[in-house]
Amino acid sequence: MKKAVALFLVAVVVLSFAGCRKASDENRVRRVVTGIQAAGEKKDIGAFMSFISKDYHDPRGFNHEAIRALVFGYFLRFPKISVYIGHCAITVEADTAKAIVHSVLTSGEKTGKLSDIVPQSLGAWDFDITLKKEGSDWKVTSAAWKEAEFLIPDET
Repeated sequence: MKKAVALFLVAVVVLSFAGCRKASDENRVRRVVTGIQAAGEKKDIGAFMSFISKDYHDPRGFNHEAIRALVFGYFLRFPKISVYIGHCAITVEADTAKAIVHSVLTSGEKTGKLSDIVPQSLGAWDFDITLKKEGSDWKVTSAAWKEAEFLIPDET
């Protein structure tokens, strides 16, 4: 009986640590998502790209440098960028992770007019982000994005 109880306690401890690791990895992935959000709002291309793997490649054909150019173009085009994350679901399997993110991006001009208070919409977007653990860091290796389905007009 004592052996069974001891074995049970060892199993509980081992499974607890495994669960902590997964939860910890989920938190690390969430920090990558919020780090990208903060870098985008600060328009800090260096910080933004620090979350992107050198091996990045997505379904649209963008690689690491192409994503850098795309994001930098948005930074130049829009004087202020705000990113609102409405939903973020994260799954972790070993050294890979997925983050499904629903967000709204807005921008505003700094012209001194009253209309500056009302932001221009850059759109509501659904992101499907793939990450891989590189050393102790999680990096984005691919992303797919599309306009949020709730904004697409019904054709019927």
